[in-house]
Amino acid sequence: MAKIRQRESFRAQLDKQPHEVASMFDGVAKRYDITNTVMTGGIDRYWRLATRKALALRPGERVLDLAAGTGVSTVEMAKSGAWCLAADFSQGMLAAGRWRNVPMVAADGMALPFADESFDAVTISYGLRNIADPDLALREMLRVTKPGGRLVVAEFSTPTFAPFRTVYMEYLMKALPQVANTVSSNPDAYVYLAESIRAWPNQAQLALRIADAGWSSVKWRNLTGGIVALHRAYKLG
Repeated sequence: MAKIRQRESFRAQLDKQPHEVASMFDGVAKRYDITNTVMTGGIDRYWRLATRKALALRPGERVLDLAAGTGVSTVEMAKSGAWCLAADFSQGMLAAGRWRNVPMVAADGMALPFADESFDAVTISYGLRNIADPDLALREMLRVTKPGGRLVVAEFSTPTFAPFRTVYMEYLMKALPQVANTVSSNPDAYVYLAESIRAWPNQAQLALRIADAGWSSVKWRNLTGGIVALHRAYKLG
């Protein structure tokens, strides 16, 4: 019993050791989607739709959905008619989403198991900040994208309205873990979630890092007052 409690209370640290992050997500996989929906009040569905629209996918295109978790984001993208591949380095997350009708593969964002120029578009939702070296991951995504292809990064960001930003940051550190305690199998994992969001670059800083990785024409759009930002970029052809 002691071992079970230790596993359930496990959370990764902000140095983001890959095995720790993978183990943490393995532990929350079964209730991950419902927990996210509860904690966002259902707004996560709107964020997924906005991400699909930002990708501007066309039937027949090949799309890599990195850090796809259980594949719920991949299913949304597949509505476009594009061929969408869900990739994640958490075996537990992939296993929890195996019933979804999308192809899935285990993959490390810092060493993608795909040939150069394999995809028309690459996207990553709420996973870039969980990678130990996000800049390397951005370069890997560039490598596997065809010339002229595009990138969309959906990630938690910095609210633009100062009073709201203060309230939001307080919610992250205090209320979010308490809410997670009622619905998640591992509430401590959401302490990591809150800490990782607070430590993440703001919109302009992330745009610079995407450009430094080799992507061009980087722009972003705020969702829900900047709680989430969609960064879009292109690979020069």
